Amino acid sequence: MGCFSIKCGLLAGSVFGAVIAILGGILIPVGDMIIERTVKKEAVIEPGTTAYDNWAASEIAIYRQFWFFDVKNPQQVVQEGAFPEVQEKGPYTYKTRYLPKANVTFNPNNTASFVLPLGAIFEPSMSVGPEEDTVTSLNLAVAGAYSLLPPASHILLDMVINSTNSSLFQHRTVKELLWGYHDPILKDTIGLFSPYNGTTDGPYNVFTGKDDISKVSVIDRWRGETKLSFWNDTYCDMINGTDGSSFAPFVDKDVPLYFFSSDICRSVSASYEKTMNLKGIEVYRYSLLPSTLASPVDNPDNKCFCRNYETTKNCTLAGALDISSCSDGRPIFISLPHFLQGSEYLREVVLGLHPDEEHHKTFLDVEPITGFTLNFAKRIQVNMMYGPAKDITVLNKVKDHTLLPLAWMNETATLDDKTADMFKRELLSRIDMLEIVQQVLLIAGVIIFCVCLIAFFCVRRKSKANLG
Repeated sequence: MGCFSIKCGLLAGSVFGAVIAILGGILIPVGDMIIERTVKKEAVIEPGTTAYDNWAASEIAIYRQFWFFDVKNPQQVVQEGAFPEVQEKGPYTYKTRYLPKANVTFNPNNTASFVLPLGAIFEPSMSVGPEEDTVTSLNLAVAGAYSLLPPASHILLDMVINSTNSSLFQHRTVKELLWGYHDPILKDTIGLFSPYNGTTDGPYNVFTGKDDISKVSVIDRWRGETKLSFWNDTYCDMINGTDGSSFAPFVDKDVPLYFFSSDICRSVSASYEKTMNLKGIEVYRYSLLPSTLASPVDNPDNKCFCRNYETTKNCTLAGALDISSCSDGRPIFISLPHFLQGSEYLREVVLGLHPDEEHHKTFLDVEPITGFTLNFAKRIQVNMMYGPAKDITVLNKVKDHTLLPLAWMNETATLDDKTADMFKRELLSRIDMLEIVQQVLLIAGVIIFCVCLIAFFCVRRKSKANLG
């Protein structure tokens, strides 16, 4: 009778272990479904969700760091036609994007409209010097007028340059170069980012993800249009992806991420590079491929971005994007800092450039479950073109078209410790706890089942031996 009770108990234990193991197994898909449903719900852009709180007014501080290219031999360039020699000077740091989205409106087609207020606050503690530091840089008015005016007007332009005691280069403060100064030639305020403070970017229309979470944050319209009007080409004028601050949840690292940047007037894609640990949170690092700014010779898709055959050497130069069509005709070219991933020629005609992949590439660190960008560095360089002109005194010794770097910018942000702890506590810790419960139930159930079953057969064999 005792032996029978032991066998029954062991059988019951085996059944109990099997039930626990099955429960643990069932919890895996059920738990995944719970996680997926919760994340998708919180990723929708609507009041009350985690995504909305981060989207409407991000608490992560965004900074713009500027490095200027100080020209060391301006007289030799003008008088002897020498290659310009530059020296990097910076960073000069400003806090930007500190204002929440404005004019937020939710539309019937599951989109949200808004504008981004722009402002910049100088951060002395994060800068090498005050905004009043001076830089020897290209004269924006001279280079701009040279590019905009036909050769027939160059004699008149030369008279204006001489009458205002201007030259190809000028000495300006950091503040003037960035945010504007009164120019004697144009008799107007000009600067690399003028006007900026008090202006807005947009309006934007983005999908909320309420009806289709895969479209969350994807840009539907920018300035009221579904496509750009800068490139006169269907492909180059496409507005693809989000603004880069977030993507659809459950990121697949085998699929590139697309985002639009109004700073460069185009959409780009970033590809998975590696998995990293950011303050205890696993993130996927995405970076731009060399093909993004490759010449049409190497990437035919970029042919529509080539605007000027003369200045780009018949569209064979890589690494520079002519954005004159979206910068009021100014001869502005955008590149990566120090012409990283650009043609060697660009660094041969401007001395003092030293591209470095680690310090000059653009990247995004994306948390794969939520699709939130938790750390990023958008690095772009502003360049202007000038070239030879026999009727302009300050340009008649110039031998060839030169793309001169003026400054490069690193727009960067990363989540702080408080936000990281909240992110881990509210989301990751719950997911980890669910996974632990799943594993404990599955492993414990299998162990109980196996031990009880083995013990049952041992007892039964012993019982048979005693009866024999």
